[in-house]
Amino acid sequence: MDTKHRIVIAGGTGFLGLNLARYLTELDFDVVLLGRHAPKASGAWRHVAWNARSVGSWVNELENATVVVNLAGRTVDCIKTPDHCDEILRSRVEATNVLGLAVREVESPPPVWVQMSTAHRYGDPPECICDEHSAFGYGLAPFVAQEWEAAFARAVLPEMRQVILRTSFVIGRDGGALQRLAKLVRWGLGGTVGSGKQGMSWIHAQDMNRLFYRAITDETMQGAYLATAPEPVSNAEFMRELRHALKMPIGLPAAGWMVRIGAPLLMRTDPELALYGRYCVSSRLRDEEFEFSFPDLTSALQDLYGPKTA
Repeated sequence: MDTKHRIVIAGGTGFLGLNLARYLTELDFDVVLLGRHAPKASGAWRHVAWNARSVGSWVNELENATVVVNLAGRTVDCIKTPDHCDEILRSRVEATNVLGLAVREVESPPPVWVQMSTAHRYGDPPECICDEHSAFGYGLAPFVAQEWEAAFARAVLPEMRQVILRTSFVIGRDGGALQRLAKLVRWGLGGTVGSGKQGMSWIHAQDMNRLFYRAITDETMQGAYLATAPEPVSNAEFMRELRHALKMPIGLPAAGWMVRIGAPLLMRTDPELALYGRYCVSSRLRDEEFEFSFPDLTSALQDLYGPKTA
């Protein structure tokens, strides 16, 4: 590009944001990360502090920006205490609300808003395969997704092109929940969790970046999409493939009662993240012919953990 286009990534200092920032800066975008704290990694981006709750000088970054991408929200990888549940909800809704105020303060707001959401909006159906037309689920995560998307609908300017990415389990080597699972596998504890039948919908971090890029640049993209690879798998199959990729021949299974005790005590996380799941596919991405670099789990894990070729 002759002139750099500015991409503002709200909540951009975490795993997804930094992966996207690296990808976009390599494509010669000017990337601004809005975050409470400076990112741990360095790169060809700028960090601008915000508290994700109130308008401040960071608003100036939105003036004449090409796109705003909103990833802001407290991690769900935690014990679901009442305080944590409140923070999970408020962090998403408040950040989205304040971005809505911000785009109304600048003279030339970004013409595109790409909004993160979660595939967990469809709940935890044990067997059915969900796409964008499926019924939404019941429980904390579907409720948070509902309120998150409702806040976005109130915040976004009507003239903006609006894209919502309901994101599944993003797998990458340098962060995210896959690091935890890989550690368990290397300890010999990477067997089937619970029944092993629960669905695991996933997407390779590189395909997630490519999907963000398409949402940013493709003027035909509009509305809500499931951001997930076309081949979801069961927990048993996911753990088997991960053991194979890490060359670990054994993996002790974990019964449901063991996970309910061990997850909060040892991993400081919610056991239901492992015991429940969903099978999701995106009919919209299929119909719009988005080509995944890693459509199946075997190729995705081979890329992350296999030998690198020159």
